[in-house]
Amino acid sequence: MRISIDTDVCIGAGQCVLAAPKVFTQDDDGFSKLLPDHEDAAHPLVREAARACPVQAITIT
Repeated sequence: MRISIDTDVCIGAGQCVLAAPKVFTQDDDGFSKLLPDHEDAAHPLVREAARACPVQAITIT
């Protein structure tokens, strides 16, 4: 399973960072991005982070 963030949709709400801070961070402009080596969805809070995103910019495939 892999995590992807649609950067065209992301509004930088930061809910993913609050839900899974070991997987997500925010760039200098405030938009979400994955921390290095966390492209897979193995962390237990990744699904919660995807659900918390107000614009559904995070997908897990």
